[in-house]
Amino acid sequence: MAIYISCSLDLHLLCTTVFHGTSEMLSIDVFSPEGLFRSPNRSLRITSVYLLYTSHPPYCSITPDLVFSLLHYPHLIVGYFNLHHPLLDPLCSLSDRESTLSARYVDITLATPYHLLNTPGVYTCFPFDTFMRPLVLDMAFANSPLSPFVSSWDTPLPSTSPDHVRIVITLQLPALMVRPPTPHWALLDWPAVGEALTDFTFPLCLSRVIANTLMRWFDISSTHLTAILTSHATAKRPCPQLKPWWPPRLSALRREYHRFSKVSCLDPCPLNWSNMKCSRRSNFKAITSAKKTHWSDFMSTATPSIHLDSQIVRVWPPSPKAFGLTRCQ
Repeated sequence: MAIYISCSLDLHLLCTTVFHGTSEMLSIDVFSPEGLFRSPNRSLRITSVYLLYTSHPPYCSITPDLVFSLLHYPHLIVGYFNLHHPLLDPLCSLSDRESTLSARYVDITLATPYHLLNTPGVYTCFPFDTFMRPLVLDMAFANSPLSPFVSSWDTPLPSTSPDHVRIVITLQLPALMVRPPTPHWALLDWPAVGEALTDFTFPLCLSRVIANTLMRWFDISSTHLTAILTSHATAKRPCPQLKPWWPPRLSALRREYHRFSKVSCLDPCPLNWSNMKCSRRSNFKAITSAKKTHWSDFMSTATPSIHLDSQIVRVWPPSPKAFGLTRCQ
């Protein structure tokens, strides 16, 4: 077993290899004196597992207690577990032995601070044998200190072995994670949607229904139906910097200001500069007015205790005259 580390990462961080007394498990400890992910945690452990079946108890080369060790710092576990579980592959049919073995590793996440990162139903193994269906054999787990920094688990890259695909796990600061745009259902044009749905027909399904054809038929039907709904609804993207006092008028003024600013940079004539300054002044005045209006509306519905706290915040810090002090000449 081998773990490859980028040279750029090795130059800025301290990486140490950790052995566990078996050739099927290897870990790397990444240490940063300044803290990782802008957090107090200075260490991150990445563990690679290659699980094999054995003929004697516990019938696996690595026990769950060794894999899911309790650590107080972030811990990422990835590897080829060679297990089948209905949570990962809902359409798979399992024997009693397979269910018992997989439950020891997957169900342990309910009793330990580890979370499964795999997306249910996303296959990681595509056998070349046409008589075998795709499988989920590669798994990834993250403990509680690392879970807030896991941005995504995806398989966007081609396979690296005869039948396995690459898995990309992105770690990112929670403040930088931008959620994908979602339809604004409150502004959905239902009359237009009703007319579009009258012409919607489900695709024909084969007379011989098997698991793969049924899944493909369901995906195509769901994609067509979702496309009709989203085409009649505007998309909204929640922004971390979104402010409750920011009305749509400010967005229009800001776009107008940026437009005049670009024009003035391309053609710095007196007229363009005057338009840019006027637009900037109007934008700043509108922002100040929106803040005051929102604050007044908030204070009009606030309780007396909040009124008192706001007055304390407004007058702090007090002037020296409040304590009988005068400025020395």
